[in-house]
Amino acid sequence: MKILISADMEGATGVTWPADCEPGTEQWQRCRVMFTSDVNAAIAGLFEGGATEVLVNEAHSTMRNLLLEELDERATMITGRHKELSMIEGVQTGDVDGIVFLGYHCGAGDEGVLAHTYLPNAITGVWLDGEPASEGRLNAAVVAEYGTPVILVTGDDRACEDAESYAPFARTVAVKDHVSRYAARCRPPARTAADIRVAAERSMTLAGRIDPVDPAHKAMEIEVDSAQLAQAAAIVPGVTRTGARRVRYTSPDAYEMIRAFKTVTTMISNHMEKDYG
Repeated sequence: MKILISADMEGATGVTWPADCEPGTEQWQRCRVMFTSDVNAAIAGLFEGGATEVLVNEAHSTMRNLLLEELDERATMITGRHKELSMIEGVQTGDVDGIVFLGYHCGAGDEGVLAHTYLPNAITGVWLDGEPASEGRLNAAVVAEYGTPVILVTGDDRACEDAESYAPFARTVAVKDHVSRYAARCRPPARTAADIRVAAERSMTLAGRIDPVDPAHKAMEIEVDSAQLAQAAAIVPGVTRTGARRVRYTSPDAYEMIRAFKTVTTMISNHMEKDYG
C-alpha cells in the first residue's frame, strides 16, 4: 500500500500567525519542528496500519519547510517548488492507494485559522462548479481522477468540518480550534502527535485503489480584492473577466483545472505591489 502525504503548514500544530509559517522568520524555525512532528506521527501511524511505502510531498510556500534530517527514515520526501501538480505532486503516477491532507486549512473568505486559497491575501473567494472551494476541495477533485481516496485530513476544527464536504469518509484530526484568523486554542505537540498517529493507523482501512472519476469539465471562478488583479489574471489564455474583481475559466478536467489555477495565482501574485496590493 503506497500512501502520499500532502503536507501544508498553516494547519499544523501550533501555527496561528503568518510569521509561524513564513520562511526565514524566527517563529517559522520553531514551528518547523512541530510541523515535522505532525508528519512523522502520520508516517508512523500509516506504517502501523499496513502501508508499505509513504511519500511526503511538501506543499507549503517554498516547499522547503520540513526537516528532512528529522523525518522518519522509512519515508521519502519531495521537496522544492515548480512541480507538475504542486501540492499533490506524486499522485499522477497512478499507483497511490491513499492520500493524507496534513496541515490543511479553510479556503479564502471562510472562517478558519490562516484561511486562504493558494495566496495568503489578494484572493477573497474561489468557486469550483459553483461551490466554495478550499485547497482541500480542489486537490480532492484532482486525486479522484487518479483513483486515489483521501483517507485523512488534519488541521484546525474548521478545516476538519470543510473536509466533510469533499472527503466525507476520511478520518480527521483537529490539532487546534479556531478562535480567529490569527488565534487558536492549541493542543501541545505530544498530544497532537498521538492523535494523528492513531487516526493515520485507522485511516488505512480506507486505503486502496478506487474507480477513477471520469474527467469532466470544471468551471472555476476566482474573486480578488482589486480590479487590477482580475486584469492580470485575464492575461492567461482562456480566462475571462466576469466582473471588476472576478474571473472565470473552464478546464476539460481537474488535472488541467489545478494547473491553470496555479498559473492564474502566479499572475496575480506577480502583479501585486507592496503598498497598494
